[in-house]
Amino acid sequence: MSTAVAELFMTVCRAEVMALKPGNVHVHAAGHGMTVEDFLLSAEAAAPEIARAHAPVGERILRSVQATRAAVGCNTNLGILLLCAPLARAAELPAARPLQDRVGDVLAVLTVDDAKAAFEAIRLASPGGLGQAPEHDVAGPATVNLREAMAAARSRDRIAAQYADGYRDVFDIGVTCARSLADADAVSLAEAVYLEFLTPFLDSHILRKHGETLAAAVLTEAREVRRQVAGSSSAALRREHMFVFDARLKWQGINPGTSADLTVASLFAHLLEKREEDQTGTRA
Repeated sequence: MSTAVAELFMTVCRAEVMALKPGNVHVHAAGHGMTVEDFLLSAEAAAPEIARAHAPVGERILRSVQATRAAVGCNTNLGILLLCAPLARAAELPAARPLQDRVGDVLAVLTVDDAKAAFEAIRLASPGGLGQAPEHDVAGPATVNLREAMAAARSRDRIAAQYADGYRDVFDIGVTCARSLADADAVSLAEAVYLEFLTPFLDSHILRKHGETLAAAVLTEAREVRRQVAGSSSAALRREHMFVFDARLKWQGINPGTSADLTVASLFAHLLEKREEDQTGTRA
């Protein structure tokens, strides 16, 4: 296991649950039948498997999901694990090239065995709103490599789209936002990055569970809340807008889970980059 990578994974998972993320589980308010403790235990269980040295991506995902189920008995982190496994593998490659390029290298060599392991992990996690897919359904055997399988789902799942598009959203939206707030602490970064992901496109977790009309309504409201937050004269007023939005989403049973997963992956990528910069003195 890479202890440093496991510790960074734990750091971002802790920051994510400490952050005020409207509609999602956080330290200020539980929700959706889960608690902050569930997420912290999940991160602790999954970290050694995500950071398992030289392990294939699919193996990391499956072993992390198995460890999570053993720790908390429910799906708290499937999207996080799907996104962070390729990042952790890429961090093992020589740092002469940017992390995003190395993620592309990892995605390019994914195998059918990776897909088999990921399919098993998804079945075990049994995420809400999964449904059936017209091709490469996880209920059946994997017949293509993991990137091809994810590419087939890109139009309905933003996490799958990262595999197809070389983690474009993670780096162009999430990491870019985190870099712009270089002096902020990890929790503040998580809150800012989460708002970034709530506002450019429909949250695919909401879309799967509740449909396009409701997902579009949440997107519209998120954009208004972001405008209010940006225009607030004090930190207290900014948080009040966030708390009101949070309570409203949870009252309706709406969880922007994909936005939260992308937030964790972005912070993980950002901290991996910072670690490499600290080691080399330069950005690759």
